[in-house]
Amino acid sequence: MSLDLVMKAIGQYHLLGIQAFALFPVIEKENKCLKGLEALNAEGMLPSAILAIKKEFPEICLIADIALDPFTSHGHDGVISDNGRILNDETLKVLGQMALIQAAAGVDVIAPSDMMDGRVGYLRRALDTSGFTDTSILSYSAKYASAFYSPFREALGSSLSFGDKKTYQMDPANSREAILEALLDEEEGADILMIKPASLYLDIISKIREATNRPVAAYHVSGEYSMVMAAHEKGFLDADIAFYETLLSIKRAGADM
Repeated sequence: MSLDLVMKAIGQYHLLGIQAFALFPVIEKENKCLKGLEALNAEGMLPSAILAIKKEFPEICLIADIALDPFTSHGHDGVISDNGRILNDETLKVLGQMALIQAAAGVDVIAPSDMMDGRVGYLRRALDTSGFTDTSILSYSAKYASAFYSPFREALGSSLSFGDKKTYQMDPANSREAILEALLDEEEGADILMIKPASLYLDIISKIREATNRPVAAYHVSGEYSMVMAAHEKGFLDADIAFYETLLSIKRAGADM
């Protein structure tokens, strides 16, 4: 959506009682590069949108994505080495700069979705030392290497040019690591802990809910949504009823949002 349509949509949904909105940028191919430098453009699409939206709707909670995959030509969430390895600590430096740019634009919550180790603590320190102590962190604490992100990546124009994301996203067979990652994020200063995907990972939501007093979020992702919509279009399911039951189950498992 262009910014004018985003403004219109926020106005309409806000009247219905929606209090918070999350932004994800779709970057033109010519603005992508190996290092994702457009992510550090203070006058780029995302910071400009944050500034405009908060000016028009100062009362809403605005959440923005912190990750490099929309900006990199290779489609990965981090800085890569010459031999194609994801460089964790080098990536943290870029994410920190992204967070400061977004905070300066007026975002209320940053949402690091990159799954680099130690990024919550790094971002919290970067924000605090720059005076953005009120900017919250919604951490993608348990983001699984899932097949259900494909429709979103297609919409984003973010396809992988090599490899996969299994070296930094989580193994779908592993539940113990999810609890470890969530508790580490809490210790590092995350305000909200998120599980992604949601409906296929209700057990993870439940386990993290039992392990923490932090608010727990669940991300019902593009593939989960698309399955229901495809079934609805075929006449197999009623989408409204199916979504209600899906969201109810996510809440029942322990998600606060």
